[in-house]
Amino acid sequence: MPAAEQRDEVEMLWLMLLIRRFEERASQQYQAQKIGGFCHLYIGQEAVVTGAVATTRFDDYVITAYRDHAHALARGTSANACMAELFGKDTGCSRGLGGSMHFFDKEHHMYGGHAIVGAHVPLACGLAFACKYRNEDRVTLCFFGDGAINQGAFHEALNLAALFKLPVIFICENNLFAMGTSVERSTSLKQIIDRAEGYDIPGCVVDGMNFRHVRDTLSEVVASIRKDPHPAFVEARTYRYRGHSMSDPASYRTKEQLEKYRLDDPITRLRAQLTREGKLTNEKFDELDKEAKRIALEAVKFAEESEEPPLEKLYDYTYANGAVKAAPSLPKNNSAAEKKAAAAS
Repeated sequence: MPAAEQRDEVEMLWLMLLIRRFEERASQQYQAQKIGGFCHLYIGQEAVVTGAVATTRFDDYVITAYRDHAHALARGTSANACMAELFGKDTGCSRGLGGSMHFFDKEHHMYGGHAIVGAHVPLACGLAFACKYRNEDRVTLCFFGDGAINQGAFHEALNLAALFKLPVIFICENNLFAMGTSVERSTSLKQIIDRAEGYDIPGCVVDGMNFRHVRDTLSEVVASIRKDPHPAFVEARTYRYRGHSMSDPASYRTKEQLEKYRLDDPITRLRAQLTREGKLTNEKFDELDKEAKRIALEAVKFAEESEEPPLEKLYDYTYANGAVKAAPSLPKNNSAAEKKAAAAS
């Protein structure tokens, strides 16, 4: 299959705006108690997933942790299906059964949304192994936060990826805090990227607030993997403007730090770059932003009007094809000893 075409930068700016406006609406609806459970917003980190997805093809795989709304939107899942999932509605991308942390969209090769920290990293290896086993020219993007790098599953996965030379890119979205704990207090390494060296995996650091830097760097990594399958590690240094989740006031960081990173907003930066180069006008930006706001607002309306999942489907999707095989019954003429042995087994 042909390599991914360069995505239009104005289009990618619009995608970043859509993610931002969607997350802002999600925040409002959570506060209005329309969304239950946990809700982790991606505001401030938009350049990472858009820059990475801009380098891939539609048939490449994406898997991520629980801060997953942006990844689904970036892969093409509709805002309606995403918001409906937050509302727990049957029209959601996981039929209302997954909620905020478990977005799935097989059609767009988006395989979660995983709530257990680091648990999806081995699954990314499974996706990449399947591609290599079937001799498919596909790359798997595995996103996770800085808090996942100290989990045992993370280390096992990197070791297997290196041994089997799997076509997977491990993308650490280092937003400086694992929940409320800073990287300095949770990780002995001075640089997260050094984790990759321990497994002989090539790695690099990107400015996660700069769409172009993420895209250009990942383009080279993806091209290298397609030419000769191997794992790679990317540390994207970014920042989330909200707390770990909606219930987190983020009192562990200073206003000065937050304002410092707000001045480096990834949307503002790409807008300025495109404006200087004559590729974007203020009027066009306002038009893009208005459209993103409209889609996010319509997604809320769609979610509110959607039906709840039918109660009789509560146990669907638990097993393959939704079917559970009944345990075999005992033969009628069993001896007492045989029946006792069967019951014990």
